[in-house]
Amino acid sequence: MDALSEANGTFALNLLKKLGENNSNNLFFSPVSISSALAMVFMGAKGNTAAQMSQALCFSKIGGEDGDIHRGFQSLLVAINRTDTEYVLRTANGLFGEKSYDFLTGFTDSCGEFYQATIKQLDFVNDTEKSTTRVNSWVADKTKGENILLFYFDNILNSFIVSSLQNCQI
Repeated sequence: MDALSEANGTFALNLLKKLGENNSNNLFFSPVSISSALAMVFMGAKGNTAAQMSQALCFSKIGGEDGDIHRGFQSLLVAINRTDTEYVLRTANGLFGEKSYDFLTGFTDSCGEFYQATIKQLDFVNDTEKSTTRVNSWVADKTKGENILLFYFDNILNSFIVSSLQNCQI
């Protein structure tokens, strides 16, 4: 997990520099939330997209096979979500897919195995309001009500949504 920690640290600093450009406000973000969510996307990426994501996420520091990256995140997420600690830190991943789109079984199985994320198939195309309510309810449940509205149904371009990946922490 040391290589993953180094990759995440480098990614976090690079992201902070980029987000801080032309920004005089304070920034708050969770690099591990962002990198673990993007690692799920990376799991389904191929070719040039996978190469660019690997570079941006600093996965070249990890070496080995792509599976090593996902096993590293699996171990990290288990450690973060331990319940026998004096602190409360939890992370959750959710994958919400348009029900008319078929996701590869290997991808969805791997999301569950490595990231504890199951796919929830929703009707973003025909029932945007109900779909966004389900996503928002999931986020509210996982954050103990801290993040109530992630999506506003009237702002979603429903015909373009194939999937929505959510990561939240408390």
